[in-house]
Amino acid sequence: MKSRVAVLRVAPDTVLTDIDRLVDLAGVSRALVPGKTTILKDNISWHFPFPAANTTPWQLEGTIRALAGRGFTDQVCVQNKTVVTNAFKGEDLNHYVPIFKRYGIPVRYNFKDQDMTWVRYQPKARMRVLNSIFPEGIHIPDYFFGKNIVHLPTTKCHIYTTTTGAMKNAFGGLLNTRRHYTHSWIHETLVDLLAIQKEIHAGLFAIMDGTTAGNGPGPRTMYPVVKNVMLASDDQVAIDAVSARMMGFDPMSLQYIRLAHEDGLGIGDPREIEIVGDADAASENWNFKVGKNLVRVGGGDLIWFGPLKRFQKLFFHTPLVNGFILASDVYHDFYRWPLLDRKVFERWTETTEWGQMFLRYAQMGPLGQPVAPGQPATAAPTASIIH
Repeated sequence: MKSRVAVLRVAPDTVLTDIDRLVDLAGVSRALVPGKTTILKDNISWHFPFPAANTTPWQLEGTIRALAGRGFTDQVCVQNKTVVTNAFKGEDLNHYVPIFKRYGIPVRYNFKDQDMTWVRYQPKARMRVLNSIFPEGIHIPDYFFGKNIVHLPTTKCHIYTTTTGAMKNAFGGLLNTRRHYTHSWIHETLVDLLAIQKEIHAGLFAIMDGTTAGNGPGPRTMYPVVKNVMLASDDQVAIDAVSARMMGFDPMSLQYIRLAHEDGLGIGDPREIEIVGDADAASENWNFKVGKNLVRVGGGDLIWFGPLKRFQKLFFHTPLVNGFILASDVYHDFYRWPLLDRKVFERWTETTEWGQMFLRYAQMGPLGQPVAPGQPATAAPTASIIH
């Protein structure tokens, strides 16, 4: 049986209704279990609002409305932190907070003890690497058990996995701040995490934003390109495969997709994926290239994948890791953003309709009014968009 991935061309003045149609085409009502809490797992790769790096506010709002309109009203957003990303700063600068307030969406943080507890979990599935990486046991948040989860990634490149999407989006939620231990085995780690998700969640779904896609050495230092598409699927492997092919990569050449396909966790072979919606959009080839950023050029490859790999415990399991964290923080937040990437962001807001939509969220709040169960989403009129 083929997996289904919905791909639609979308526009700023109709984006909420576009998302509503998108999730319907992808079968969200079949993928999620009624009566269960649904976790909204947004993606904050960088707390600064760099185009394509983070879940967009219209992606978040459209998802909330589309789910509520189908009876999934018990929604909770779960945030995580990384060693270089501040979740509170990220949800503020990317304009999620007004959306949470308008729709009454509570936010929980997997790094707050009062919100959830990390518990030891023994997966039923065979683990490729996590048991050896964490010999003391795999620990995941207790809050995730028995709940639906909807991942909200963007279409972008990644220096370690070539592309990143639905499968990678579980990385921050299910692994704690020691997840950098896994980077040398990142592909196998993503496959293990998908196997765990299938065991603990009531339902799985993903809505991917490609309104502006990220070319180059992501997930932060990228070249944003407007593409006007969004994707959705209940198959985390298939949606990543389709987005990878659109970005210009052979999905089955990407290890995390191929391994997940081989393990029966989803479909990675495009020949076995049914495209619904705008099939011509799914057949595009954007010819993206990953390249390398300072982390890899500056010695990251030697430690993660090269001759220094055997010394990883010295570098990353001791206080020496703080030096790498500081270097990344200085590079991204004190060099890249103020001197380079803020100008890219400002040019995007000035010259693209999606950038102007982003300003719309900053100045006037969410596009629509709260939606009741069974009520279709409706978009704001075109005139409300700042030009």
